[in-house]
Amino acid sequence: MNKNRLWRVFVAMDAISLSLAWALFYTYRKIYLEPPVFGDIPLTFNESFYLGIIFIPAFWLLVYYLMGSYRRVYRKSRLQDLAQTLTASFLGSVLLFFALVLDDFVKAPAVFRDSFIALFSLFFLLRFIPRFLVLTYIKHRIGQRKIGFSTLLIGSGQRAKALYEELENDVFSQGYLIRGFVGIGMPGALRQDVLPHLGGLPDLQRILGEKNIEEVLIALEPDETGLASGIVRQMEGQSLAVKMIPNTADILAGRVKMKNVFGTALIEIFPELMPPFQSNVKRMLDIGLSALVLISLLPVYILIGLWVKTSSKGPIWYLQERVGHLGKPFHIIKFRTMIVEAEQGIPMLSRANDPRITPVGRLLRKYRLDELPQFFNVLVGDMSLVGPRPERQYFIDQIVLQAPEYRYLLKVRPGITSWGMVKYGYAQNVGQMIARMKYDLIYLENMSLAMDFKIFLYTVLTIALGKGK
Repeated sequence: MNKNRLWRVFVAMDAISLSLAWALFYTYRKIYLEPPVFGDIPLTFNESFYLGIIFIPAFWLLVYYLMGSYRRVYRKSRLQDLAQTLTASFLGSVLLFFALVLDDFVKAPAVFRDSFIALFSLFFLLRFIPRFLVLTYIKHRIGQRKIGFSTLLIGSGQRAKALYEELENDVFSQGYLIRGFVGIGMPGALRQDVLPHLGGLPDLQRILGEKNIEEVLIALEPDETGLASGIVRQMEGQSLAVKMIPNTADILAGRVKMKNVFGTALIEIFPELMPPFQSNVKRMLDIGLSALVLISLLPVYILIGLWVKTSSKGPIWYLQERVGHLGKPFHIIKFRTMIVEAEQGIPMLSRANDPRITPVGRLLRKYRLDELPQFFNVLVGDMSLVGPRPERQYFIDQIVLQAPEYRYLLKVRPGITSWGMVKYGYAQNVGQMIARMKYDLIYLENMSLAMDFKIFLYTVLTIALGKGK
């Protein structure tokens, strides 16, 4: 089973389970709860039943999505899934109870009580049991080393050898399918005859791609710990689970988090930047607000398009390739603000009093109106409303020479606006890009819906006052 598509199986399972739960709840009320009030009446499936079959599962799937139930399902523990299902089932049952049951024509406390218990029990059990069985099957397959995650071990000393032996000698596998190791310095305790030696640190990027690595375990000797930051930087911005053997200071600082009592003690280097609930709400807001803007401002788009078209020779839109989430390229869309062939094949940043900018373009940039088409990029998932500004690969290559930590910004979708944009606006050189990057790095370490809201408000204020540049 494809790990990247397993979430679709869980969605389908949940949709079927939730539809069945609603059908059973409806039948239970008609057969056991309503007859004492209305007398014996035949069981009929009316309009409310069929509407419920469609909308109730959709409501519940939304609840589970917001709680992160469909993220990293191969790595999800059964206890974690139990807690999520209990919480979501209770909250969802309360909402449905107040929306559908409490205002029902049956006004009896016993009926209310029995309805809520039945509602919660059916949705919880019919949803959890199938998922528990599937997760148990997956854990069994992982434990028997039939499936797992393609893993790279970085290190070749005693620690690396001890870690490899511990994982290989586990009765039940933790899912690490170790493809080989990256050697450091002189030949160490871990050798080619024990595990394939795939290369050295300069070969790391090539190895990650060739072996389709999903997990990286870093096991450095005490005298090699200075290499850790450089190793981690090479993997910033990639979809990898990176873990490291801790030292005593890490343990005392509370950085070692255990998710499995039988698992190996490791530090997770790239934890999730936002809780699943906030991350999913952020994406929903991106979709909802961008769709609202595109529809409601359609007349504005038309007027600006006509203004750009009639003011200077060239197309209305300007498409430019940028680097997005996890290094994936996409085409950013803007209203054209420069003359045609402004760069002539050589990437150039705009500057103060840039003669390439048209008079109309200068006004559009001042109020950030040239960015309006990017709401389409947000709608299709290339961008977010708030996030680090995307750059071209040409400039990224220059930035990482001075600031390798820039790759960390690729962990999230780029945005229409960011804290760096509020502070600097359009960067005029690589130095300003690096200065702006520092604010975006701080944003990533403090990502939240509240932070996004503040940045969005400051952006609106910047636009209203015409402080863009």
